[in-house]
Amino acid sequence: MRTGGVRVGVRMRVPAVVADWGVAAGVAAALLVTGLSGGHPADGPGLLGYLLLAGGGLALAARRRAPVAVLAATGLCAVGYQAAGFDVAVVGFLVAVYAAVRAGHRRATAVASLAMLAALPLAALASGLHGTGEAFARARGALELAWLVAAAAAGEALRQAEARAEEAERTREETARRRADEERLRIARELHDSLTHQISIVKLQAEVAVHVARKRGEPVPEALLAIQEAGREANRELRATLEALRDDGTAPPRGLAHVPELVEGTRTFGLDARLTVEGEPRDVPAAVERTVYRIVQESLTNVARHAAAGTASVRIVHRPDALAVRVDDDGRATPESAPVPGTGLLGMRERVTALGGSLRAEPRGGGGFTVEAVLPVERAS
Repeated sequence: MRTGGVRVGVRMRVPAVVADWGVAAGVAAALLVTGLSGGHPADGPGLLGYLLLAGGGLALAARRRAPVAVLAATGLCAVGYQAAGFDVAVVGFLVAVYAAVRAGHRRATAVASLAMLAALPLAALASGLHGTGEAFARARGALELAWLVAAAAAGEALRQAEARAEEAERTREETARRRADEERLRIARELHDSLTHQISIVKLQAEVAVHVARKRGEPVPEALLAIQEAGREANRELRATLEALRDDGTAPPRGLAHVPELVEGTRTFGLDARLTVEGEPRDVPAAVERTVYRIVQESLTNVARHAAAGTASVRIVHRPDALAVRVDDDGRATPESAPVPGTGLLGMRERVTALGGSLRAEPRGGGGFTVEAVLPVERAS
């Protein structure tokens, strides 16, 4: 297909159930056409034979879900229409043999095939088909055996090919996981060797300054207390991040349970923040909890640093299918003086988008800034 001079290729994958019914209908039609060409009557044994021909084909529709049962059903139908006088190849049984071997039922297939090889000559004798040609009967038996072996070999070949493909996929996944683990540990070492040391120095210097000021009886500046608390929080966050990196993410991350502590900690910055939780709390995916925590953390940090606000409100709403979080402040932001989005806001948007949610971050008409995110719980899990 061409659109505006550009060739567009469209690949459509037929659902498995449609393909199964298509094969079953095709085999049933082929068996019926072959049976009708023999000129059998439409009543008595002829009618029963036609039903068995159709059943031997239509049973193949369930060959993926119940390969052994389909193997038995097609075998019985084949023996039945042979006994009814229909000299028609056992096509349905051959397809069932292929499907059963492909599904890994080799022993059941071998038993059913041996039973068929013994039953088909008896059915032919009972109907009078080839009753006097012993040599022809042996040749016919050899041909049927060859077709059965070919069908089983085709099923086994495809089964092994699929097994090799699955093994190759597992190997690729294990290799990718191992490389990710190595990269994660490398990042953890880099953070530990560089950033941890610098944060520890800042935290230590702030604590020493606070201690000296209090020992001298001097008032401790609010900015120094804020630096001290920020250093402690950064140290805790970095330590938790390093534990998560080294433990393959199994360390308990910061989530909804830590939001009250986060809101309370903003008072050291001189910001009066309030937390409101609405709805019935319930278990949510860890990724959603981490994202909510990061949104609140980044929003309150921006308010304290840039908004010149006195108050802020954090509202978390538990909905049946989503978790919503909103942070408002009474700062100086207006639609006319909208701040340029920084890396913090971009990081927020990336986290929310990765979970299939939506993010709104904009100044309000009456002044102040709003950050609101809605995270679907079911999709994230």
